[in-house]
Order: sequence, then C-alpha cells, then structure tokens
Amino acid sequence: MQIQMSKNKSLGFTLIEILVAISIFSILSALAYGTLNQTLLTANALSERMDRIQSLQRTMRLIEQDFMQLAERPIRSEIGDTYLAALTTHPSNTYPIEFTRHGWNNPLTLNRSTLQRVAYETIDGKLIRYHWNVLDKTYTNQIIKDELTNNIEEIRFSFMKEDGEWTDQWPPIEYIADQSLKILPKATRINFNFSDIGQIYRLIEIRP
Repeated sequence: MQIQMSKNKSLGFTLIEILVAISIFSILSALAYGTLNQTLLTANALSERMDRIQSLQRTMRLIEQDFMQLAERPIRSEIGDTYLAALTTHPSNTYPIEFTRHGWNNPLTLNRSTLQRVAYETIDGKLIRYHWNVLDKTYTNQIIKDELTNNIEEIRFSFMKEDGEWTDQWPPIEYIADQSLKILPKATRINFNFSDIGQIYRLIEIRP
C-alpha cells in the first residue's frame, strides 16, 4: 500500500519554534557569560590576594633579617661632630628608626664593609627601607630607597631592655651616652596595622 505525503505538510521549523530556540539560546548564553565573568573576577581577586601575601612575606622576611643581624656599630652623624647609636629611634633623627646590621653580601668583592646602615619610615601608607653604601655617611652620600609594601596605617616598634621591660624609645633614656651608642635590645616587637588586612605582629629575638 503506498502512502502519499501531503504537499501542504511543512518539513521545516515554524517561526514560533525558531523564536523559542533563539530565546533559549540567548538565556543559556547569558548564563554562561555570567558564570565565565564571575570566574574571571574570582581568579583576578585570588591572583591579587596571592600577590599581596607574597609581598607581605618578602617584607616581613627582610625586616626579620635586618633585626636579627643588628650590629653594635654606631656611626658618625652627617655633620661629623656627633655619633648616632647602633640602633636609634631618637626624635631628633631624620628617620623614625635607623640601625646598623651585619650580613651585607659583597659578591663582587667591592671595597666596602659587610655592615650596612638601614632606616625605615612610612610615607603616604608605603613602607620605605633606606640603606647607604657607607656606614659613616655624609649629606652627599647616595641613599638607596626601596618601597616594600603599602596600605600601612601605622607601624610601631618596641624594644626589650635588660630587665625584660619594654620601651618604645631606643636607646633607653637611663643609659649614659657612651653605653647608649652600642647597646642593643634583647628583642624587638613590631606591630603593623594595614588598611586592607588588619594587624600583623612580629616578635624578633636579637640576643639571649
């Protein structure tokens, strides 16, 4: 028996079916784009977070190395008629904290000491580390400046004295001038307050 199909029978899609398909495709595309966009935003945020953490880790490691290698080496002041203590936070000094440290690598065997004079300060929320190529510096000596990290609201240094008491000023006021030039604390406590991650605390032992 032979069945003959009607010539009026449509073999394609109707306009309504096409519109429905386009609508479904548009919705799925929008959902896919939203998911992809959110994934990219999350990946960027994680990447920025990791960069921030690595920057902080490098900063903390450098600061710890600096303080763990403190040296009992005072320096002459820039004008040459007075001395600055091996470690000083005196208000009359140019920098909030300045000190001498051991362990300055010299792979090129340059004609310089392996001791290094270092200073720290914060400017516009940025932690800046300075060092000089000479110990007994003058006003003409070049200052090497490194920006370590940012978003700092406050940084505070405290120092443990021989009796175990803590002070924010070094050398302590009770030491006479000659003693204060070389004396080092037993430990240093550093409190960082960051605007983005809050507070970080470090306790560094300097000597027994």
